[in-house]
Amino acid sequence: MSSSIIFLGTGGDSIVVGKQLRASGGFILKVNDTQFHVDPGPGSLVRAFENGINLRANTAILASHNHLNHAADLNSVIDAMTYGGMDKTGILVGNKTVLGNSPTAKPYLTDFHKNLMERIIELNSGKRIAIQDVEIEALPANHSDPDTVGFKFYTPEFILSYSSDTTYSRDLITKYKDSDILILNVVGPQGEKMQNHLNSDDAIKIIDKVNPKLAVITHFGIKMIKANPLYEGRHIQSETGIQVLTAKDGMRISPMSYSAKSPQKRLGQFKIEEKEETKEENSEQAPDPSLRQKEEEQESKTKEKHSEEQSELEF
Repeated sequence: MSSSIIFLGTGGDSIVVGKQLRASGGFILKVNDTQFHVDPGPGSLVRAFENGINLRANTAILASHNHLNHAADLNSVIDAMTYGGMDKTGILVGNKTVLGNSPTAKPYLTDFHKNLMERIIELNSGKRIAIQDVEIEALPANHSDPDTVGFKFYTPEFILSYSSDTTYSRDLITKYKDSDILILNVVGPQGEKMQNHLNSDDAIKIIDKVNPKLAVITHFGIKMIKANPLYEGRHIQSETGIQVLTAKDGMRISPMSYSAKSPQKRLGQFKIEEKEETKEENSEQAPDPSLRQKEEEQESKTKEKHSEEQSELEF
């Protein structure tokens, strides 16, 4: 199975995104022939081109909530996927505010582009859908868009959870459990109280309890940029003992390296195989006890016969 995660952007707040100190194109999740584009913020088309991503290959677009840095390029990506409607294809997954079904929020998505998609799915917290051989669960999030959701991807080989924008909550830990890979939007550094977002202290609490094989921090605000996300990532790893990657624009990850079902052999497997091979070798080398007994009996009879013949010659 060929899978990959490609970060088309790691910028979080309005300052970082507005100045493009970090890109803001969301991320791509590829699972074999299925391609998901998650949270296509400003510049998604350019960043996709720069990173060799064919947006025509998108199976689905997922938007976690209706904020500019998560959904501004929805229309552009849909237009690229469908050749402006000449090829009506693909699935759009979003919460009620993204799809224009909220009475209090106006969506960035236009009705024209909405109608270019083959299928539209409203996915709110607690609901699940299946696209190809990947199951997707909408996770709860505590954010200024009250309908914000995270996403949990159940693939045949690994489980990936993406927090989207949220504050810390113990309930999140329960929802993130069993994740092989955990992607957290960590806007602020340690000691910096963030409104509607996670900081490094929150990330430590979540990662420590969820215990994924890999945690990735992304979506950095200006205070995080000034503190240096790389140092923050190292601090989180030191505190949790879990491998933590600090996302960079254009970074690629192979999920199979962190899969519970990864075909890669681990040291323990080699030891088990060596023990089994040693047992087989010892089994082949060890003589059969019954065969040895027969040989001894035959040898004894031969000696007795030889002795009798010797006695007859003496007489």
